[in-house]
Parts: sequence; C-alpha cells; structure tokens
Amino acid sequence: MGKPLSPPGAWRRLLRNPVALTSMAILAFVAFIAIFGPAIFQTDPHALSSHQFSEPSAEHFFGTDVNGRDVFARVIEGARISLLVGLCGAMVSFFVGTTYGMISGYVGGKTDALMMRFVEILYSIPRLIIIILVSFIFDPKVKLWLSGIAGGALVGYSKVLILIFSLGLIEWLTMARIVRGQVLSLKAQQFVLAARSLGQSHTRIILRHLLPNLVGIVVVYLTLTIPAVILDESFLSFLGLGVQAPQASWGSLLADGALAINPIRSHWWLLVFPAGVMSITLLALNFLGDALRDALDPRARRS
Repeated sequence: MGKPLSPPGAWRRLLRNPVALTSMAILAFVAFIAIFGPAIFQTDPHALSSHQFSEPSAEHFFGTDVNGRDVFARVIEGARISLLVGLCGAMVSFFVGTTYGMISGYVGGKTDALMMRFVEILYSIPRLIIIILVSFIFDPKVKLWLSGIAGGALVGYSKVLILIFSLGLIEWLTMARIVRGQVLSLKAQQFVLAARSLGQSHTRIILRHLLPNLVGIVVVYLTLTIPAVILDESFLSFLGLGVQAPQASWGSLLADGALAINPIRSHWWLLVFPAGVMSITLLALNFLGDALRDALDPRARRS
C-alpha cells in the first residue's frame, strides 16, 4: 500500500472513463481558444466601435457591449485571466497547504496543536480585509517591479499577480486541514509502522508512503480550489478590487452583464455567454476531479 502508484496505470484508468475524456476535451478546447483564439479569429477585446449593444450575429458571435466591443473577444480575454488566476492560485494553495498539513499531521503533539491554532486564527480573519490590505500595500511595489520587466508592458497585470498570491495564500487553509487529517490516519497504519521499524527516514516515509496515498484526495480538492479561486476573483472584480479595466475576466464580464439587465430592455447576451462559458468550465473541472480521484487512488490497483 505504501508503494507509489504507477502513472501509466492511473493514466489508463483515466482514459477508460468517458466523463473524464469529455471533461478533458472541454477544458482543452477552452484553453486552446483562450491561447490561440485572438490569432485565429483576429479579434481585439479593446477595439471600440459604434455598434453598441448589437445582438449575436455572424460578425459578432456573442454580440457587443455598451462600448461596441466584441463580447466574444472579451470572453476569450476573460478566459485567459480567470484561468491564469485560478490555476496559479490553486497551485500556490496546493504547495503551501499540502506541505503545512503533512508536517503538522506527521509531527503531531504540541507542534500539531500550535500549527492548527495558527490556521484557526487565520480562519477568523475576513479574507476580504486581507486582500484589500495586500492590494493597497503591495500594488505600488509590484507595479514598480513590473515596470522594469519587458519595457513596462506587464505593469497592467499587477492586480492579477497580487490576486494569484493573495487568493492562493488564503485557500490553502482548508487544504492543510484535509491533508493533516489524512496524515493522522495514515501514519498509524501498518505500512508506515513497518517503514519506521526498518529505519527509513522521515522524509522517505512522507514522500514514498504517505504522499502517494494523499494524491487522490489532494487532486480532487485541487480541482475544487481552482473554481473557488475563480469565483473569489469574480467577486473581487465585481467590487472593483480585482482585474481592472480595460482588462477583463469572467467576473468583471458578469458584473458588466448584470448592470446591463434592466426592465426596459434586457441585453441578455452580455450575461448569458460569459456565465455559460464559465459554468461549463467549472463543471468540467469538478467532473475531472472525481475521475482523477478514482484513477490516482492507490487502492484502485487492487481492481
């Protein structure tokens, strides 16, 4: 049970799952359009025109907004930024939370109690306050740092960089608690006790025996963290604390779409298309997480 799971075996099980294949195809398509869409469709998300609030057509697939900008191009740009924040923020959460939780659970005793009290203190602090403080304190410094990179072309992405690290360093708390609970259960199992009796080092026990048995649940929660980070970014962008105009994320597009809904005339495409693309992407991530859990679970080798 402590032997690491064979990646080829996990990959074969994943490929036999039709839900996983469908989810991967959807995510691959969204990623492909986000990366290569502007070059393929020759779209500019910031180009203004006189065609305000044009309905979806062959010229503008998703219609246009109040400034005459192509909503399809804006959704593509939103996919780039939202997926970047979600993926990078989730990876920050993954590394910090997994490391913290494994150390806490494996060491145990007073160290475990102290580390968990620290997590509870962080839980008690409203995350919005933390992000606001981090944004106001570090945004000028990050802009100054980015001004010396690529001729200052990246200065506009200071908020994106701050969101990645601030959200990642907030979402790791639940990851740490989940990993810690699993480690407390696993370290009392016979294969861990046998490894200790054979004189294996703590590092080897953690990496070769505990970590493979944590992969399934960690990957599942990682796929849940990505949409959680995207939703947090959406909320912050709605409040004006996230991605700033003229850049767009799915959250800022949803905010613009909500403002365009009124009793006189409903410009439905401003809300339906960003919400639809975002919902399909998050749903695919959730289904893929369940499939990865089944494929990476070391106990699946017995089937």
